[in-house]
Amino acid sequence: MRVVLADLKSRDGLVVKDTVAGGYGLRFRPFSKVTHLVHRLKGHYHALPSSQLAYAAAILAQAGHEVVATDGELADGDIAIVLSSLVDHRRETRWAGAMRDRGVRTGFLGLAASKMPQLFEGHADFVIQGEAESAIRRLASGEPLAGRCVSEPTDDLDSLPHPRWDLLLGSAAGRQPRLPVFASRGCPEHCTYCPHRILATHRMRSVGNVVRELDYLASTYNNPHIVFRDPLFTAQRARTLEFCATLRRRALKLSFECETRLDDLDEELLDQLHEVGLRAVSFGVESADVGVLRRSGRRPIPRAHQLAMVAHCRALHVDTIAFYVLGLPADTWQSVAATIDLSICLGTSVASYKICTPYPGTPLWTQMAPVVFDTDWENFDGFTPTFHHPNLTPEELRFLLGAAYSRFYVRPSFLLNLLHVRDERVHRLAERLDASVSHTLARQEIARMSRPVTC
Repeated sequence: MRVVLADLKSRDGLVVKDTVAGGYGLRFRPFSKVTHLVHRLKGHYHALPSSQLAYAAAILAQAGHEVVATDGELADGDIAIVLSSLVDHRRETRWAGAMRDRGVRTGFLGLAASKMPQLFEGHADFVIQGEAESAIRRLASGEPLAGRCVSEPTDDLDSLPHPRWDLLLGSAAGRQPRLPVFASRGCPEHCTYCPHRILATHRMRSVGNVVRELDYLASTYNNPHIVFRDPLFTAQRARTLEFCATLRRRALKLSFECETRLDDLDEELLDQLHEVGLRAVSFGVESADVGVLRRSGRRPIPRAHQLAMVAHCRALHVDTIAFYVLGLPADTWQSVAATIDLSICLGTSVASYKICTPYPGTPLWTQMAPVVFDTDWENFDGFTPTFHHPNLTPEELRFLLGAAYSRFYVRPSFLLNLLHVRDERVHRLAERLDASVSHTLARQEIARMSRPVTC
């Protein structure tokens, strides 16, 4: 059997899916001079091949089937499987329809197909609901999938074959490919707005199994850069230290980055991770307001610890990427302005701001569904207001989003942090220039909006 695996490239803005927003995906369209720069940075940090399709490729190849990959070209095959998203579902369903016209049985996998099957089932022969591997195993064994196919999660993640990137990327992986790896799935936290925990429970692979995959990647590619896509890579400190010790013994030639909570880091742990290849850490800050966080189910992290961990990463030349959500249900103009101020105070290498989005299947969706006004699911992209906020209009949310990106990325200090410049005299000069830039932007912002931005 010849199986076509499709991760379709969008033609409108930067679209990334697979595990971004839990798998619903995001679409970022530059809306100012500053966000054109951000667009390029997001393309670097977010653009990764699909781990879901790489696992599917491994299962199918293991069963003796031929696997081909495409990012948009129609291809001959017996079956086509499309990676689904909310933000680009119309292009995905058009492509699926074109494949069916060629006589190819076509299906969808991913979070969007799992939670919103009605968007896809009229354009496909089957829609996989759940983590796809169980259904792919049935398909590989000869079962003709049809309709809505429930796929039970794999409890023992070590039982899965390692992803087959060679079948997806071929020789296009480049000199130093960026490849996603999962040391766990799901998330043990309870943030109401996050879709990472709505498909299955939290499970972990053994450290030995993870390192064997890294060993294979390091022997296959030249100095690969691994992007651990676990929402909380360092959730268990002892396990993380075991990972460091095992990787140190193997002496693999690779670098990696991970996502976690800052309160699951300390200086010793960062030192050990850096020693074995850590080069970037991403983490959610979300809001400066403790009350806003608690009402959204997120555990606050002490400000002093946040500052200390970012400073230690900077000393190690480890990039830091902070995530912020503007317009959480309890937010006000003042709390969002304080969040923007906090993002500048932390001084991470990169900051990513999004507008709160009530994704289907999350507790936030249950809470906000009565006030959702947008009926176009492609607008659930993380940057478009989709519900009537109790304290902020859609225009104010868009304004604050633009102000956040301008405030952070126009600063001279941003460039120094990104380039790891250590000279204290240069930093002191940059900080004085930052203040001047901030006052200029504040005057421009006040001229555009009647409500003042807190400086």
